[in-house]
Amino acid sequence: SASERGFDCRRRDPLRRACVITGSRVPSSTFPESNDPIGIRIVAAIGRRGELGFENRLAFRLKADMMNFRRVTAKTPMIMGRKTWESFPKRPLPGRPNIVATRNLDFLAPGAFVFSSLPPAVAAGRAMAAEAGIPEVSIIGGAEIYAAGLAIATHMTLTDVEAEREAHVFFPAFDRKEWREVSARRIEADADNEVACVIRELERRA
Repeated sequence: SASERGFDCRRRDPLRRACVITGSRVPSSTFPESNDPIGIRIVAAIGRRGELGFENRLAFRLKADMMNFRRVTAKTPMIMGRKTWESFPKRPLPGRPNIVATRNLDFLAPGAFVFSSLPPAVAAGRAMAAEAGIPEVSIIGGAEIYAAGLAIATHMTLTDVEAEREAHVFFPAFDRKEWREVSARRIEADADNEVACVIRELERRA
């Protein structure tokens, strides 16, 4: 049953579904799981100084990046922090499971699954992906979730924006030598993209 797996599922009405899992009853073998066939992809757009956001808004909104985000995360369970969830103008994002990791166990996110930390959120996301035949889950922010996810990520989709912005949230520092660049696509500035960027696909070196 759900309670036997450590879930506290609240069904206040058919359209408000939120499940909270504390992680205390999740077997340690579920996270991190180095041989799990379901990959973990970090998806982010960052400025030259690693800028992510300012006042709970994205630092950059480029059409090319938004289109790529939709393509990369299509159907994949998406894991995010509370502030990232709250920053969406419409919630949940359609077409894939939305998973929120927050220390606030009373937090409700209608239409999403809520977990108390990243480990059980990733374990649940991987289970959802495996059941749906999806090869990976996506981690989409914010900074604390990225920092925790870097240690277990298998892939990254990074939009390197060739500009600087005022920001108070930054992508965590990481060693690019640990990652192999699979592809890089440059987008020049135009009517839809105010500054140039490079969309990079990275995978962790063995």
